Amino acid sequence: MKKIVLFFACGLMISSFAYAQGPKLGYINSRELLEAMPEIKKADSNLQIYAKSFQDQLQQMSKEYEKKGQEYQASEKTMTDAVKEVKVKELQDLQNRIESTNQSAQDKVAKKKEELYSPVLEKADKAIKDVAKEKGYDYIFDASGGVLLFAKDGDNIIAAVKAKLGIK
Repeated sequence: MKKIVLFFACGLMISSFAYAQGPKLGYINSRELLEAMPEIKKADSNLQIYAKSFQDQLQQMSKEYEKKGQEYQASEKTMTDAVKEVKVKELQDLQNRIESTNQSAQDKVAKKKEELYSPVLEKADKAIKDVAKEKGYDYIFDASGGVLLFAKDGDNIIAAVKAKLGIK
């Protein structure tokens, strides 16, 4: 009986020691980190300039569509059926071009965003991993994703990652 009690007591001590040596956890708000990085501001600025060129083109096309629509309405009563048919087809073609250009612009802007943000995200990811290894963390959670319910302030590594990136 003494052996069973001794074995049970040893088991409790080992399990409490294992519990005390659990994984070291940390967290970071990646959104806050990215907003602090000067590279992201430059990428945002470049992306806005790129997107504006498409917006200007789409505005010009929309004005042309409005103008042609107004011209059609103003002279519709005096047009023959054949001319009406041609004008309606022109308006439909222009509307289709606007929609196609808009979709193409959205795709190109999304691709450009990925191209501009990718190196910045890789840099941030590397800095997070480096800090986690240097500080002995087993896991780092992203607090901006809404999955973190509780964290001690002492385990927030944003300051160390910013320092690693040279950001104040």
